[in-house]
Amino acid sequence: MGSPKRLRKKYETPAVKGDSLRIKREHEIRDKYGLKNLREVWIVESELRRIRKNVREILAGRESEETGKQIIQRLSRYGIVRPDATLDELLSLGVDSLLERRLQTIVVKKGLARTLAQSRQLITHGFIAVNGRKVTTPSYFVPLSEENAISHYKPIDINAGIKQQSLEQQAAATAASTASSGLQAHEEDQAQSAGSSSNSAGEADKQGNEVS
Repeated sequence: MGSPKRLRKKYETPAVKGDSLRIKREHEIRDKYGLKNLREVWIVESELRRIRKNVREILAGRESEETGKQIIQRLSRYGIVRPDATLDELLSLGVDSLLERRLQTIVVKKGLARTLAQSRQLITHGFIAVNGRKVTTPSYFVPLSEENAISHYKPIDINAGIKQQSLEQQAAATAASTASSGLQAHEEDQAQSAGSSSNSAGEADKQGNEVS
């Protein structure tokens, strides 16, 4: 028996490692869509390169027009392009066109999560369903036919964290206010005590002078 074939990566890493402009752009994309790492950016970019390569093959006559129709049909099924899109339009697609169709992104748009970070957490922990089926992959591409079938798989209060934080802030503010009031009262008591001692000393001196 021969050794098992090595699995090929589904994406290509950047050829130039120290390109500061590319690195900055990739980090911006990662932060904008709440991606876990740059590998998720590279996966989408690799898919775009594959689409463009196929389109160029078609435009050059090395692939049939039917292949182009199939590509457009597949992309339109996910809402990435219109059903009547042209091959030239496919060449102008950017990473945003694909990332906007990720489950992680759509969950936030539908109000099922407050932030992209929370959306990713809800998905990976099994709180999101598509057509009643639990989906735990944030990078799942949502077909248009399933977009209105996204819901919470089990009940959850997405504002629970905010409420808890608000309660903690209120408690801290109350404690600070109480401490401040106590300190002020203590200072007032000390001032009154000091005033009383001063008055007592003054009266004692006065009486001493009268006796003399």
